[in-house]
Amino acid sequence: MTRELHFFVNVGSSGYHPAAWREDDLPADAFIRLSHYRRTAEIAERGALDGLLFPDIPVQQPSIARAPAATLDPILLTSALAVSTERIGLIPTATTTLNRPYNLARRILSLDRISGGRAGWNVVTTFAPDAARNFGLHDLPEREERYRRAAEYVDLTLRLWDSWEDDAVIGDQAAGRFADPARVHAVDHDGEFYRVAGPLNVPRSPQGRPVLVQAGASGPGRSFAAAWAEAIYTTHLSLAGAQEFATEIRSAATASGRDPDAVRILPGLIPVLGSTEREAQAAFDRLQQRLHPDSDPVRSLAAWLGHPDEVLDLDAPLPPRLLTLPEGRIGPQGFFYSLTRYAAETGYTVRRLLTEFLGGHRVVAGTPDAVADHIEHWFRTGAVDGFTIIPAVLPASLADFVDQVVPLLRARGLFRREYTGTTLRHHLGLAEPSNSFAPALAAADRK
Repeated sequence: MTRELHFFVNVGSSGYHPAAWREDDLPADAFIRLSHYRRTAEIAERGALDGLLFPDIPVQQPSIARAPAATLDPILLTSALAVSTERIGLIPTATTTLNRPYNLARRILSLDRISGGRAGWNVVTTFAPDAARNFGLHDLPEREERYRRAAEYVDLTLRLWDSWEDDAVIGDQAAGRFADPARVHAVDHDGEFYRVAGPLNVPRSPQGRPVLVQAGASGPGRSFAAAWAEAIYTTHLSLAGAQEFATEIRSAATASGRDPDAVRILPGLIPVLGSTEREAQAAFDRLQQRLHPDSDPVRSLAAWLGHPDEVLDLDAPLPPRLLTLPEGRIGPQGFFYSLTRYAAETGYTVRRLLTEFLGGHRVVAGTPDAVADHIEHWFRTGAVDGFTIIPAVLPASLADFVDQVVPLLRARGLFRREYTGTTLRHHLGLAEPSNSFAPALAAADRK
């Protein structure tokens, strides 16, 4: 089968750029209006994109004075959007560190049922100590332990999702037989971190299981992704880095007994469009100029690298001492390594880096043809299966992408013209997984 591109959309607040909320045609409180997200979903669905991914950090961000650094609960929001959309996938983020397995498994599967098989789960482990304190935790486990917990958590969740066989519901109203109890299974899990009896009280997913998405790019995060993820939302500024990442993930997936081609790698991409490259760059510069004075991009970049007191020279490359991960730095390691690798490879000045980098992801400012060229080039190398589009401003930047770039990709034979299925798993070209309890059931039936 011919490969085709896949696209998620990162849906956050008024857009990914910190100054997005200041756009004239956006109400300041757009980030808490359901109509704002409905409009975004309508545009994505019009473009036949695969799914909407909703980030979540369950803590109030300190930048609240300068931007609406707040989010609605992504599971509740996606549930609301399920009734106003028909095909687009819905992927809330939820942390394994701060949620109980049974409750989260039930909520995600409920979303999947409500949406007719369009749910995914973006699995994260949470690195923010302030978030932990909101849940009564004094400290978070170290990164390696968080991922060990997450592995047990996901394995348990999959078995909870499988606890009803596909044909467990009989539904014979005349005879009064609703379900076959022999086809509904307890999980009886007693592990290192969790004890859960089960079964879940929601029947199995219309798509087999909700799609597992993963967003970590540290060493433990990559190992976790190779073992469990069906789609990976990651960060890459360098094509060489993206190629190495894809090779590593697919090789590790094979070693874990998985099909390496059953993992969709979708790094973040921030497209900024204009009729000319100069016009596109001017649009990005205008957003940068609307930042609050306290959000100086140069100072923010230094702080993001873990050196808040560093004074960077705009017209010089990043100093070599800043290219090593500082001891004790808290935050996503994947973003750090992606940026510092790109800075070292290119030797670009800080000024140039700030035109291609925003909040951990690559900015491509140019004409629709130039953005389509970038997407096609990375896709054809095999480094990616598509991208997670990160609109700088919502919904305007997404509408630009859908109306100006997607038609070009369709004309090149790289992207679908319409949906051909109804589930997120079908959109992504992923097979429906077998039920983990099925072998035991088949053996029992043979006796």
